[in-house]
Amino acid sequence: MGPISPADSAEPDGSVFTRGMDMELAQRMLDVVARIPAGAVATYGDVAAMAGSRSPRLAGFVLAQLSDDDTPWHRVLRANGTPAPHLAQEQLGRLRSEGVVPVDGKVDLRRYRWHE
Repeated sequence: MGPISPADSAEPDGSVFTRGMDMELAQRMLDVVARIPAGAVATYGDVAAMAGSRSPRLAGFVLAQLSDDDTPWHRVLRANGTPAPHLAQEQLGRLRSEGVVPVDGKVDLRRYRWHE
């Protein structure tokens, strides 16, 4: 499968479709995220690697497009320990409620990173 671009990921009306996506890989990524315990975080790269992929971007796409209300998406951060800017307030608030203490909008991955 080649890289997924925004043009490949949506119909003209904006609805998402997954034609050509490895749905087994996508499900493995969602399963990895579901296993991250409260009070811990992983990076998109961690999620991808644990699911058998080399694509952190695909992990982000899967979370953005295929997760549901039960998916603990807020426990997944960028490689530098920060959330995406458009999610920062909600994501850091959810992490704080689980005992993760961000400093200046960044989570200390050495302290909070989950290792399966």
